[in-house]
Amino acid sequence: MTVLLDSFSNIEEQRFVLPNIKWQQYESLLATLGDYHGLRLIYLEGTLEIFMPSPEHELLKKAIARLLERYAEEVEIPLHGYGSTTFRREALGRGLEPDECYCIGQFKEFPDFAVEINLTSGGVDKLSVYKGLGIPEVLIWQGDRLTLYDLRGNAYGESLKSQFFPDLDWQLFAEYIRPRSQPQAIQEFLQVVRSR
Repeated sequence: MTVLLDSFSNIEEQRFVLPNIKWQQYESLLATLGDYHGLRLIYLEGTLEIFMPSPEHELLKKAIARLLERYAEEVEIPLHGYGSTTFRREALGRGLEPDECYCIGQFKEFPDFAVEINLTSGGVDKLSVYKGLGIPEVLIWQGDRLTLYDLRGNAYGESLKSQFFPDLDWQLFAEYIRPRSQPQAIQEFLQVVRSR
């Protein structure tokens, strides 16, 4: 599912990876930095990534979230948004703030569906964190490509169908991820959905 993007400024994402961080240090940093706008902390078994997203990252995240939310309204899927709330499990040494995440049907302790934007490589393996948190589905934008992953037992696999959005054509959805023209893209997407 490949999409061409409008040009963005050259402001890059900032990412710092720190090894040998104890859970208590992670918790302390969350308490200290948790309200710092735009800063994300990702923790996986002693490795901490401190991440500051770029404007391009945030535009993509918002474009995907808006499309998904409007689609859910249109087809009457009860979608509850968590945004980028921090989710963590000390026993498994995992924690992160998804770019966007949702519960379907009713609120739960952990979301059913998460959205991640990966514009740069490296850092903590987010799917390993999500696996430890037991998140059933993760939608990832990486390399101008949208990929849906579903948790199958103890591993994620690529999927073309979502258990939470069973009739959504993800390839079609990806065509309307247009961060610089969100209102028009949403309207065009909804017209196609209504015509099916």
